[in-house]
Order: sequence, then C-alpha cells, then structure tokens
Amino acid sequence: MKVDAFGANGPDTPFAHLEIARRPLRPNDVQIEIAFCGICHTDLHQVRDWPNTRFPCVPGHEIVGHITAKGSAVTGFETGDTVGVGCIVDSCQECEACEAGLEQFCAKGFTGTYNAPTQDPPGYTMGGYSRSIVVDQDYVLAIRHSQQDLAAVAPLLCAGITTYSALKTWKVGTGQTIGVVGIGGLGHVGIRIARALGANVVAFTSSDSKRDEAARLGATDVVNSRDSGDVGRYTEKLDFILNTVAASHDLDPYIALLKRDCTMAMFGAPNKPHPAIDVRLLFRRRRSLSGSLLGGIRETQEMLDFCAKHEIVADIEMITAHQIDDAFDRLLRNDVKYRFVLNAKSLARDKDAL
Repeated sequence: MKVDAFGANGPDTPFAHLEIARRPLRPNDVQIEIAFCGICHTDLHQVRDWPNTRFPCVPGHEIVGHITAKGSAVTGFETGDTVGVGCIVDSCQECEACEAGLEQFCAKGFTGTYNAPTQDPPGYTMGGYSRSIVVDQDYVLAIRHSQQDLAAVAPLLCAGITTYSALKTWKVGTGQTIGVVGIGGLGHVGIRIARALGANVVAFTSSDSKRDEAARLGATDVVNSRDSGDVGRYTEKLDFILNTVAASHDLDPYIALLKRDCTMAMFGAPNKPHPAIDVRLLFRRRRSLSGSLLGGIRETQEMLDFCAKHEIVADIEMITAHQIDDAFDRLLRNDVKYRFVLNAKSLARDKDAL
C-alpha cells in the first residue's frame, strides 16, 4: 500500500512530499489512518544530526488516529477505534525485559517507529509524518480522551510516558515535594502529571518569561535557576528531581537539593557532556543520579488512561506539512510552547487537502 508522507532526503535538504510503502496487513496488524503526529526533538536530531540516519527519513513517533482495517487475529481493537502509536513498534517479546512489560529495555533492542531496521520495505521503519501506518496490535494504544483533544494527546506518546514512567518508578506521590528542571516539551507535561499524582512541584527555569507559565501548569513554586540564592532555598528539601534540560549544565546545585536517599533522574541528552559532578554530594546523603527511557506498552496505556482521567494534555501549536522545516528551526531556538503537532491531512500531495 502506498501512502502520502513528508520526509527528508538528507540532513541538509528540506522536507518534501514522498510516497512510501506500508506492509499488507498481517493477522495481528491494524491499519491506522493518522490524524495528528507530534514533532519531537528526537525527530530533529535524527534528521539533521545523528550519523546513523537512513534516508529518505520519515520521522514521527507521537501518533494518534483511527483504525481503518484490522487483521484476522486482532482481538483488542475494532475498526473506528481511536488509538495511538508511540516510540516502539516491535521488540523480541522473549527477553526478561519484554516479559516484564519493559519493551524499552529489550535485550535485543526495540524497533523504533522510524529509522529502525525491519524486514518490510524499504528495510527500515518510517514514522508518523504520513497519512497511515500499519502496526502490530501489541504496540497499539487505546486513547480515551475526547476527540476534540486528540491533537494535544499526541505528545503524550513520548513526553507523557517519559515523565510518567520516571515519576512512577521513583514513587512520586502525595505529600512529596519534587523539582522539575526545564519547562519545555517534557517539563510542562511532567509538572501536570506530578501534580495529578499529588506532589508539590517546584519548577526551575532560567527564563523569567516562564514563571507565570509554570504556575499556570500547576507548579507550587518557581525558582530562577540562574540565581544561586533562589535555588538554595530548597537545599536538602526535595524528594525527587526530574531534570529535562538537554543542554550541558552544572548538576551539582541540583544534587544538593535532594534529601537523603533521593534521586535526580536525567532525560535530556546534551550534545556535549555535563561538567563532572562532585561525587561527595552523593556520598553525604546517599543520593543518586539516574536516568530513564520512555516506558513499556502496558505503562504507556496506564499513562494515557491516567491522563484521560485527569484531563491532562500537552500545550501545542498546530502546523501543516509545509511548516515542518520552520518548526525544526524553531525547535533549535526553543521557540515553541510547548510542542508542535502536525495535522496529517496536510500531508497529501494536494495542498488543498485541508
């Protein structure tokens, strides 16, 4: 099956219309007509920065849409269902991690929604900047938000599960005070989820313009991360820190804010290493510095249901296919509040499709 898509033919070429192949339905597959696809910083890195990219590259791993066909063995979904596809479309299903529902840690490596090796033409996966996609039902997620919120649900398939999984892993909940460093695509969703879990949230931002934004999102206090005195108000007072900043920065001031036996989890992947930490900060209060990666399929479904119950979505700016390059440029400048979402109808060759 041929479908309309937008992709890049090289790291320095603009996005353009492509016609790509989707595999015929297998017994366990569903075919999804894509309504919206979020645009993630990973998409930008994959197209413009990382050396392992296969071209033409069609990014997109924050997919929402509706099932238009299903294979003969599909039991969990029906035609017309509203569903999502996140960052994982396959895994070995045999290793300890997969059996535990932690496909993101598959011993053989999970199959990403784009740029991952596959037996299907053209030999690697192509993502959600397309009109439809075919996915094994075991990697498809039910979406129970209202239809009017679907575009704003899309970023939850990456930003939502990334923050939710960490907050659940480190048992964040009622009565705790946690820090969220960086109020961007991940941070703004993390604040909302942490508040819904019952925690008090201290937002750390270097931008004074985001102080009111952080409060609107649910932060109980906002700290200027460039002001050591302001940061120091929380020395040894935080139960957990969600650090979403991708730029290289000094971690010591944040580690010092943790109580005994508490953790700061890292999510941003900087283009150059963070400065070396003072390990004595870890010794003195048995603190931990850790990281987290996405979440498994079961946990992603749990996250979506939790967010639907608490009416949590992302703050988005809708774009069309012909605005993708501009959106990537703006991502580089952090010029979005807080996630771009692509209207998939605009991917048709006919610009009048909208």
